[in-house]
Amino acid sequence: MSIFLENYGNNKLTPKQILSDPVLFLAFGFGSGLVKKAPGTMGTIAAIPVYLLFIQFNFWVYAVLTMIATVVGVWICDVAAKKLAEHDFGGIVWDEVAGYLITMLFVPFSWKGVLLGFALFRVFDILKPQPIKWVDAKVTGGLGIMLDDVLAAVFAGIVLKSLV
Repeated sequence: MSIFLENYGNNKLTPKQILSDPVLFLAFGFGSGLVKKAPGTMGTIAAIPVYLLFIQFNFWVYAVLTMIATVVGVWICDVAAKKLAEHDFGGIVWDEVAGYLITMLFVPFSWKGVLLGFALFRVFDILKPQPIKWVDAKVTGGLGIMLDDVLAAVFAGIVLKSLV
């Protein structure tokens, strides 16, 4: 029994095709989105090393890198959805990577913050309180894939900031 699917999306791409395509490799969170169960959670886990790399820089560099990851993420997710021939396929987890980076934007580093930020982001991303649920249902394309996670990250970041 494999933890991976045989193929992905309506175009039935193989894991090898996804991992060898630079855009899909990023969209699938460096391969973390290939798992059958909880790809969003795995994508968020994959974001932690990216966060640990980005925090080596000052706040402004971190903020710019996070903004780039988010803005370019709209394009990455849009291209990936088209290559898969499926909107917001679960394995597309770049939105989780960018979302976690946004969640952690205004808090100082601590392992407690890393874990709490992870948990809060997952809760808001999974439960999708309003207006996140509305955005998820109504906004399409790469922007739609990214925007609900950006909003979940903002909510999670606000709660995280109040707790650490």
